Amino acid sequence: MLKPQTPVPPLSIETAGHGRWTLADQTPEHFSMVVFYRGLHCPVCKTYAEVLARLKPQLAELGVEPVLISADTQTKAQETAEKWKIDGLPLGYGLTEADMRAWGLYVSRAIKDVEPDLFCEPGLFVVRPDGELYYAAVNSMPFGRPDLEAFTKSLAWVLKANYPGRGEA
Repeated sequence: MLKPQTPVPPLSIETAGHGRWTLADQTPEHFSMVVFYRGLHCPVCKTYAEVLARLKPQLAELGVEPVLISADTQTKAQETAEKWKIDGLPLGYGLTEADMRAWGLYVSRAIKDVEPDLFCEPGLFVVRPDGELYYAAVNSMPFGRPDLEAFTKSLAWVLKANYPGRGEA
């Protein structure tokens, strides 16, 4: 299990139309928001990603830079970028099983033809520019994720209060 106030695992992934995205190379004012999603096959992920894209300007004002990442292939990621309303969000693809497990994500096997053989269940991680984990939410199902609008408001409070990452003990 990843613990707040400790370094996260390295992460470097190709994106659909944004080149290679490497967490260690990111320079947000306050946080990188790494959002792992199940893939193109997941309608719940589509809705979640579209809300994230809509909130991107508010997150940018807070100094938070989001990225979406899945185990989808390049072809499926490009299809996702075209079909979903997520303009401007880096969309990573090709997440490996080793990376899924290093980040503590739940891993599922396909039960439907539209699903990849192996894919991660959702996870949302907030990481400081130095690679320290601030916040983590990991789900074993597509539902039950943090409400992004409420979460964005919480991040504003966190930054104002200079609140530390919790769960470190």
